[in-house]
Amino acid sequence: MITGVNHVTLVVADLPRALAFYVDALGMALRAQGPRSAYLEGGTLWLCLEQGAPTPRADDSHIALSCATSDFEALCARLSDAPRWKTNRSEGASLYVLDPDGHKLELHLGNLESRLAHYCANPPEGMTIL
Repeated sequence: MITGVNHVTLVVADLPRALAFYVDALGMALRAQGPRSAYLEGGTLWLCLEQGAPTPRADDSHIALSCATSDFEALCARLSDAPRWKTNRSEGASLYVLDPDGHKLELHLGNLESRLAHYCANPPEGMTIL
């Protein structure tokens, strides 16, 4: 049985630029760094940045990150210059930004229970809530 996300690895073209984004803008903690990779921590998320040649996706695949409600507006302000890739249409507050390598991120206030409660109140066609 799966118990959670172990870690996420993102390939980045410029490690110092990516570190500036994830540490300075998002507030993640740098835990280890080598010449071609770095390990960061954000809450329970373990993120590995690995230098290489990223290939951004054209679909809606993305990583959604949680934050405290009290931090949401400040994070949005720090990300004001980051390109947007989607407009929020979900039940909770969300900001959809691209990191410097085009990885799609969502800053989201909500959880699975709030999403399912929204779907119970507004059932999408063909969806069954279990």
